[in-house]
Amino acid sequence: MFSEPKCLQASGMSFCQRLERLRKAVMVRRILHRRGEVICTLVLLLLLCLLLYTQQALLSSGWSKPQLKLEIHSSTSSSRILLGARGAKGGQEPSQVTSEPQLPLCKLQTIPGISQPESRPQTRSPQTRSRSGKKKKAAGTKTAGNVPSAPTVPPFDFEGYLREKDNRNFKLLIDQPKKCDIRGEEEEDGGGRGGSSTEAPYLLIAVKSTAADFDKRQVVRQTWGKEGPFQPGVSIRTLFLLGIPRNRSALPLWDQLLAYESRTFRDILVWDFEDTFFNLTLKETHFLDWVNSSCPHVKFIFKGDADVYVNVENILEMLLDRDPEEDLFVGDIIVHAKPIRRRSSKYFVPEFLYGGGLYPNYAGGGGFVMSGRTARRLSSACRQVELFPIDDVFLGMCLQLIGVKASRHQGFRTFGILRPSAAPHLQTFDPCFYKELMVVHSLSVPQIWLMWNLLHDQKLSCHNRTSLRSRPFKWRGKGRMGDVTEYGENKVFITPRDQLED
Repeated sequence: MFSEPKCLQASGMSFCQRLERLRKAVMVRRILHRRGEVICTLVLLLLLCLLLYTQQALLSSGWSKPQLKLEIHSSTSSSRILLGARGAKGGQEPSQVTSEPQLPLCKLQTIPGISQPESRPQTRSPQTRSRSGKKKKAAGTKTAGNVPSAPTVPPFDFEGYLREKDNRNFKLLIDQPKKCDIRGEEEEDGGGRGGSSTEAPYLLIAVKSTAADFDKRQVVRQTWGKEGPFQPGVSIRTLFLLGIPRNRSALPLWDQLLAYESRTFRDILVWDFEDTFFNLTLKETHFLDWVNSSCPHVKFIFKGDADVYVNVENILEMLLDRDPEEDLFVGDIIVHAKPIRRRSSKYFVPEFLYGGGLYPNYAGGGGFVMSGRTARRLSSACRQVELFPIDDVFLGMCLQLIGVKASRHQGFRTFGILRPSAAPHLQTFDPCFYKELMVVHSLSVPQIWLMWNLLHDQKLSCHNRTSLRSRPFKWRGKGRMGDVTEYGENKVFITPRDQLED
């Protein structure tokens, strides 16, 4: 109680005033310090909210973390259009969610004499080892009333392919053991087919197909692939080569379909590997093994795709003077082709898989003809050559091993039709132009049906024979791929400057 008077006496109130000012300054400093902490906290919270908003915006636009990891760290990079998209674990495709009621599955009846496919066969499926398999499940769903968008195709697992490429022996699920027994079939039919004494067909037509392409198989059966005696001593038989479908959810009754189709037409072979682009090499090797074991005396073989039109009459005319016991391999031969190193290409092949600068000469897979002797020799050679994911190139490697030079015939147009410079207004679908050819690639089912009927119309009259280009196919720039369409993806009708060298 005596501090204030003492202070007043000692300093005349000047000292107390200084103390009061000091006390107020300390309080103001503390208040400002606390306000600074509050402001910093608010700024940090604002930055955190901004980061969360940015992350949400990136996620909603498709920049998900797994995709970023795949693009940066994956050794296989970002090629989009490669052989068969890898599905979920176990080789099964992601199931699609729909609001439509599902039909009850029919129980498959046993068909006598035909090996039935298993419901879930063990398959060669290196594509199923994708780290983005779970991601693809979400992409494969759809809602009622909306058309599902196509799922993103992950990069092909070349390392997995290398690990499993030596697995080249797969079970034959559906066989046609009597397909080449012509005499046996004629005896069963009462000998009403001319009494031919041959035990093998003159021409065996083998067509690469998939389970879902029933319409393509039907139009081939009813047009250029029709079986029967073409003329005395010339019999034709047709086969379709299939694996099991990769997306079994899209065709849930595929096994019943193929079993009934085999019973009805007796012309399909089905192996226990997935029907994917890079597994076409397996289809090549297994077919050659089948020829060697079940049709060893066949004279000639035509092998091609289901989306081609074939003038069988022209092929038979070409084979008139050919000896089936001599080597023969004729088609649309590609020379000076380099491996495609562009990762976005369907035919991308990394250097560690093929380090050579050029591929050996090979025939376009749309269609080619070989003798029975060459087919038997290729069957043996293909067991010695390492499997290569592009079947056309692989067959060229096997031909190189046995020393058979592939011959180019100007009638095989597996890379499109050149529009003649003398007839720039020539119609794409002129039957008189097709009449001079043997194989034309990339036709739809209605186009194949229409062209076959046009060419077999008795009223068709063609006065001028169109000259055909006879030089072999070469990539522009001595084998370097420029902006041209790759390999077998050309349009049906092209102009010389579009793709070929002048």
